[in-house]
Amino acid sequence: MSDPHVDVCPDFTLDFYRTSRVPLVALNNTEAEAAALLRAVWVATNAAQRIQWQDQVAADNILAVENQRLLDEEADRQLQARRLGDATIDEEEKKKNRLKHIPIPSRPRPSRATQNILVSDFALRKLEKGHYVEIYYWTNKGIEDARLVYQATDDDGMVPNKTVDGSTTWIPASATRPSTTVVSDCNLDPLDFAQAIPRLVASLTERGWGHDRVHMLAGFWGALMLHRFWNSADPLDRRALMLYQEEQRRAWHQAIPLPGGAWDISILDDAELTRT
Repeated sequence: MSDPHVDVCPDFTLDFYRTSRVPLVALNNTEAEAAALLRAVWVATNAAQRIQWQDQVAADNILAVENQRLLDEEADRQLQARRLGDATIDEEEKKKNRLKHIPIPSRPRPSRATQNILVSDFALRKLEKGHYVEIYYWTNKGIEDARLVYQATDDDGMVPNKTVDGSTTWIPASATRPSTTVVSDCNLDPLDFAQAIPRLVASLTERGWGHDRVHMLAGFWGALMLHRFWNSADPLDRRALMLYQEEQRRAWHQAIPLPGGAWDISILDDAELTRT
């Protein structure tokens, strides 16, 4: 259907339209009256076609707007999917090659870096996996041992390691071996324990532990150091604190993946501590 607005009414008085006028003249109309009737019919028909045309144009415009909206939404969906895919690939790359993506600040070499920064690769690997690890590795002696191992180890000694998603990465061999001089938490001297805790809390944060868990563990260790046994003259009281700390933290780690889950370890069980 063409636009009826551009159509021009024919001149029905012309001899070309005589055949169209004949039926009307047969009804006792003059030639002029027959031509007028034909014109009236044409005008009425054109008016109806104009309305139909306008309705169709409006409907086409609505359909075009809707189609464009759907196209825009699909384009946006595909863009978001590509961005999510790229972000997922980037995240997987960062997990597989974490050392390549650790940000390095623009600053001079920190003083006493070997004491404050260098922690056993084995301990840090266990920390990254969320496993229990002895506090010894963050004591002065543990950090000194890590420095000596680092100086004596061939940097090219790498071993394959299976990640959670089944892929293989290469890690330093030292990251798979515990220290030969490691001391159990229950045998730690309270002074060594107190020196190690701030370093361990910092490592937990650096290794991606959730704020709530870091806060909970920090609260647990702080509560132990504020307990009345901490300043007791009886060495058995201090030993009880260290033994309670190890037993509770091991049990807490083991409970995390279980159906019942873990608990707020920062809330001390004084009855259990007294029995320890």
